Amino acid sequence: MNQSNHTDMILQRCCYCNQKIHLPNFSVRQVIVCPQCLTQLDDGRSWSLNRLLILAITLLMLAPIAFWQPLISINLLGAQINANVIEGIRLINQQGDPFTASIVAFCAIVAPLLLPTCIIYLFIGQRLNLNLRPILLILRHLKEWVMLDVYLIALGIASIKMQDYATVYINNGLIAFITMSIVSLLIIIHMNIDRLWQYFYVVEDAPKTENTLTCTACHYTGVPNSQGKCQRCHRPLHYREPLSLQKTWAALLAAIVLLVPANLLPISIFYLNGKRIEDTIYSGVVSLIDSGNWPIAIIVFIASILVPFIKIIIMILLLFSIQFNSKTDPVLRMKLLKIVSWIGRWSMLDLFVIALMMTLVNRDQLMSFTMGPAALYFGTAVILTILAVEWLDSRLIWDSYGKSKSTK
Repeated sequence: MNQSNHTDMILQRCCYCNQKIHLPNFSVRQVIVCPQCLTQLDDGRSWSLNRLLILAITLLMLAPIAFWQPLISINLLGAQINANVIEGIRLINQQGDPFTASIVAFCAIVAPLLLPTCIIYLFIGQRLNLNLRPILLILRHLKEWVMLDVYLIALGIASIKMQDYATVYINNGLIAFITMSIVSLLIIIHMNIDRLWQYFYVVEDAPKTENTLTCTACHYTGVPNSQGKCQRCHRPLHYREPLSLQKTWAALLAAIVLLVPANLLPISIFYLNGKRIEDTIYSGVVSLIDSGNWPIAIIVFIASILVPFIKIIIMILLLFSIQFNSKTDPVLRMKLLKIVSWIGRWSMLDLFVIALMMTLVNRDQLMSFTMGPAALYFGTAVILTILAVEWLDSRLIWDSYGKSKSTK
């Protein structure tokens, strides 16, 4: 991508609040902020496609080592046990829970590999004149599902837990995994999807009319084509996302129902010398406190208990504020929506810890660790809360605030 180019846009509407903005020429290093909702429309950290390609190739080269080679190993009951990403997923599936195994596999393997694959496809597809629109649409939603950093924290928690039973050793796979996590974060931070759209698909400037609409998929502002679709990404163009509130409510209510058994049923089952020890999410935090692992207990409590409930409470408040045309500051509500969007992924921490523990502790009758029935409910609830945030059209917040002002 040519970093010297400037973006010329006569008219743009903020895809987060629908504010009409007239943008002058600006460089790739300048930060563009919506004057109404204070959302960054361009963070000024865009890297060229060639640089992203180098990182993508590095990521794919590290993947076989990071996923297949042992991350850590322990000496337990006279035997050396290795833990890697693939083995934990295989054991969850072998236990008879392929859905939970699929959730862990997607967040820890599929999404991290899909990210560099899409970038390489963009580079090759540009030269072969392929349709790149589906890839750009995937990249728009892929960032929040790449959870290598969350898995890395889970690895640290599993290692600390195992120190009570065995000596933990670091293997070469861990170095590759840490490097892979850093590279993926660099890609996510410096990959500007809006600039990629502008680079691959140049569309004429939007006319200065009140009938222009903003595409939430590619952030293009303009009028629909003859088929009612966005002129750039060819996705159906709507004034507001259809059934946004209904889909968000459905996902949120389903998550609330699932969190009940997720917190009441055991999420892990530990066998020690024939004795069965069941832990719920809460009792697991208590046992960490009793063993003196206060920092780990705080992390698990925040990620597995506090975050899901805070996220649901905030989302319910936002939905009610929209439906009842609340006069609450819309900027504050936008900030709350951004917070729940960022913290939601960290709730996957518990599932990653369970996958690692199942790999490390599997000594038949003397000592073994298995996943409890709550894991399925908890993992599904986390996915639904992430989708609930993604499905909510934030422009509805500003619509409701406008209605509240008009009724004064």
